[in-house]
Amino acid sequence: MLNVTEIMDVLPHRYPFLLVDRITEIDPGVKIVGIKNATRNEEFFNGHFPGYPVMPGVLVVEHAAQVGGILLFKSADLAGKIALFAAIDELKFRRQIIPGDQLVTEVELIKSGSRAGKVRFTTKVDDEVTTQGILTFVMVDDPTKGRNKNND
Repeated sequence: MLNVTEIMDVLPHRYPFLLVDRITEIDPGVKIVGIKNATRNEEFFNGHFPGYPVMPGVLVVEHAAQVGGILLFKSADLAGKIALFAAIDELKFRRQIIPGDQLVTEVELIKSGSRAGKVRFTTKVDDEVTTQGILTFVMVDDPTKGRNKNND
C-alpha cells in the first residue's frame, strides 16, 4: 500500500496533474490497484461541463497510466527513467465519472523492460466497469535528473 507521499516518490507528477490518491494493493511484476477520489473540488469539473460535471475521459486514462507507471517502476529497476505514452489500444468508455465517485483502477502487467512496457487496465466505480484498455509506454531518460540549478 502506498499513500500520496509515497506515490510522489515514484511518479514525477504533481498538483494539479497527480491523479492517484492511494495504492491499495501491489504485486510487483503482476498487478496493482489504485484509487482516485473524484471530488467536486477538482478544477476540471467547473468547465466539463457546467451544470453537468463529468471527469474528462482523457484524465481517466491518465489516471490509469499513472497507476500503470507505478507498477512498471515497482516491477523493474528504472531509476533515472520516466514512462511516456506510446499507444492506447482497445479503449472503451462504459460509464461517466462524476463528483463523489471513487475510481478504483486495476492494472495488470503484460510486459516490462528497460525500454518499454505494456499494461492492461480496468477502472470501476462501485464494482461497475467504467473504462478499459491497454497502454504501451516507452521509457526515456528523466530530463530533470542530473541537472543543477545553474542548468535549468
